[in-house]
Amino acid sequence: MSVPSARLRTRRGPLATALAAAVLALTAAVPAGAAPTAVPTPPHHPYAGPDGTATMHGDTGSSDTTPLAGPGAGALASKRTALASACPTVLVGADGHPVVLCTPIFGQVPTVHLLDPSTGDSLTSLALTKGSLLGGVYAYLDDRDRLVVVDGSGSLLRVGHHRDASGAWRLSVDQRLPLGDAVPAGDAVTGLSPDWQGRVWFATGGGVVGLADDRTGRVTTLRLPAGERVANSISTAPEGTAVTSTHATYLLTADADGTPRIAWRQAYDRGQARKPGLLSWGSGSTPTFLGPGTGTEWVAIVDNADTTVRLKVYRTSDGSEVCSSPVLRAAGGPGSENSPVGAGTSVYVAGTYGYPYPALPDGAGSSVPSSADFAGGLTRVDVRPDGTGCAVVWDNALRSAAVPKLSTATHTLHTVLRDPVIPGTKGTSLLDPYRYAQIDPETGRVLRAKQVGIGSLYDTLQMAGTVAPDGAYLQGTVTGVLRITAG
Repeated sequence: MSVPSARLRTRRGPLATALAAAVLALTAAVPAGAAPTAVPTPPHHPYAGPDGTATMHGDTGSSDTTPLAGPGAGALASKRTALASACPTVLVGADGHPVVLCTPIFGQVPTVHLLDPSTGDSLTSLALTKGSLLGGVYAYLDDRDRLVVVDGSGSLLRVGHHRDASGAWRLSVDQRLPLGDAVPAGDAVTGLSPDWQGRVWFATGGGVVGLADDRTGRVTTLRLPAGERVANSISTAPEGTAVTSTHATYLLTADADGTPRIAWRQAYDRGQARKPGLLSWGSGSTPTFLGPGTGTEWVAIVDNADTTVRLKVYRTSDGSEVCSSPVLRAAGGPGSENSPVGAGTSVYVAGTYGYPYPALPDGAGSSVPSSADFAGGLTRVDVRPDGTGCAVVWDNALRSAAVPKLSTATHTLHTVLRDPVIPGTKGTSLLDPYRYAQIDPETGRVLRAKQVGIGSLYDTLQMAGTVAPDGAYLQGTVTGVLRITAG
């Protein structure tokens, strides 16, 4: 196994470093959630794949919602597709084929897999240019089911899947745009998402935000203030592009010629240092668009305040604060590396404080405290429809080991829980059991669960799951993909 060069290590973002280290380290049906009610979610993006499956966070607004139901009635079953890889990006195109981006244990060359929709087995794969891994983590599917990703050469790729004359599947780079000097030497793309004109917004770890048009070849950029980094992905809505740096949340728009412009900036409390269970010093949120009308009136993040973190909700129109609410107090762990789930006026926050990531990115700095048990925690906050404040609805100590996904079809939260080996304790070990769970959004209570495995092979490492059109729940792990079904 080769050891990454120092230069490569400096190019990795926080989640990429954790993923690379992780791969190296190695019932009867019960009532579903409350009767579903229609809730606004971000509008369908004309240049992205299906709602709920086009991005890691479901849609370009990063709502972490899906219109698909997930596993239904009947005994739950789980199958692991072993790919000897960490697989954080599990997407599904309009044709029903899952497209997965993984980092192999050996060689660590980012690899795209096309999976069989009915079995989860890999039909074919394509290795990309080795380099920064985090750009691949936040890839998305475009309106032609092509994976849009930035590879190690600094090129924006569109990877399609096709059948050859014999009927066999193959993956190929259908389109390539070198970003060139737009990505400074030693820097790398950490997130990307399309705008409503078909161009692609991107942000780098070093704080460069850009807009690329692979139809014309034009790439334009804007640099955020000195010292600000972007450690998570970005989100797009008709109103603009939301970016949360290690210091502030921004909404960006573009001039007629495609030049990025800052519409507003809102600083947040980033605390005195990085916390255990977070991979960067600052908010761990990919910003979430939500709202009671269009589904994009507000933007939500979780800050990094020292004692108690707060959900921050801003108006998309001007950045003014809608509300600020303390979250994750029941679990006693003030920190979240995950994007909030947003649907209508409700926001769900999952805690990652103390999560045992196997390594830290270069430059992350010491955490305060130096270590902590994995606290977990889930909190629901409801925002008043008129935007005059918000309040906690429930707060519990469930230990979600993945980014929860909310089905608006059944009004059910889906996630994977990491339980302690010894019930009632707070520590973690290499022998922890993992269970898929369906949670009632009205109460925060687990409605249904199924153990999917024991031990580090099943670590979901705070990665997001995806509901497939056939109801299967697809969840990346540090060694492959889980396929959870019912029937």
